[in-house]
Amino acid sequence: MKQRTWPKIAAACSPLALALLGGCAARGAPSYTLFGAYFPFWLLSAVTGVVGALVAHRVFIATGWVRKVPYQLSVCTGIGCVVAVFVWLWGTGQI
Repeated sequence: MKQRTWPKIAAACSPLALALLGGCAARGAPSYTLFGAYFPFWLLSAVTGVVGALVAHRVFIATGWVRKVPYQLSVCTGIGCVVAVFVWLWGTGQI
């Protein structure tokens, strides 16, 4: 009879998973009070990144770079990610 290795792998990986899940337990995730409710800062950073991507697309249209810059979706997504990371780093005090 073949022995299953899945329970052994799960037992070996459980301490690693528990150690990684405890990352926010010491201080908690950063949040801000907006309109009387706690608002997670990662969500604010994500929304700011989407707005940054939309602004970048509008700038490309206004300046005529749409015809010159290939892969517009990838470029605007990258700009949005950079904006979101900068907002996250600035908001958490790491810059």
